[in-house]
Amino acid sequence: MKLNWFHKKNNKDQPDFWKAYVDGFEKKQKKEIHETRFVAFDTETTGFNKKEDRVLSIGAVSIKNKSIQVNNNFEIYIKQEVFNPETVKIHGILKTGDLEKISELDAIKAFLGYIKNDILIAHHAGFDYGMVNQMLLRHGLGKLKNDFIDTGVLFSKSKHIIYHENLKDHYTLDDLCKELNVSMADRHTASGDALITALVFLKTISRLDKRKVLKWDYLMKS
Repeated sequence: MKLNWFHKKNNKDQPDFWKAYVDGFEKKQKKEIHETRFVAFDTETTGFNKKEDRVLSIGAVSIKNKSIQVNNNFEIYIKQEVFNPETVKIHGILKTGDLEKISELDAIKAFLGYIKNDILIAHHAGFDYGMVNQMLLRHGLGKLKNDFIDTGVLFSKSKHIIYHENLKDHYTLDDLCKELNVSMADRHTASGDALITALVFLKTISRLDKRKVLKWDYLMKS
């Protein structure tokens, strides 16, 4: 009861979009894997320092019933005060240009409205998760509450089941594309990498399903 009271007391002074996001977890019900919505996402950033660098773009795709919902994708670009021209050669996003950009706060609202209380999928998820959390903290909000799955971790722990042998321990997204025969079109764009990550996730869980090990306790175990 005390924790519930503390949550309500702290939540009441927050903006409505944050309240709606948080409240979604109180009402969440556990479903079968095939009934669950997963959201694969990726960020493009000005660099790798979670506190000093900024998110330039977020891309995401929705996954349900072991398929990508192609008509339910997400892509935004964010206006920047902080900018690193050295990273443009990787992501191609200029500080100015023709891309329509929104404020960081509007980006947060849009992203939380898209992901809701669903499970997030990312490759090297700690970085993307951390960058979004820094966005939230800059606006006085809490951290992301979603469960998440790292495709690199999932594949690493599953490789002996998929291949019946131990391969290397660390996999880049490029490595997994080669291992699982996934196209690398639009690599290093947020929306492109989100789609690639979704395909890597689906191919990995498909192999696990064939071997009868696709269960919640295995999927969510780090």
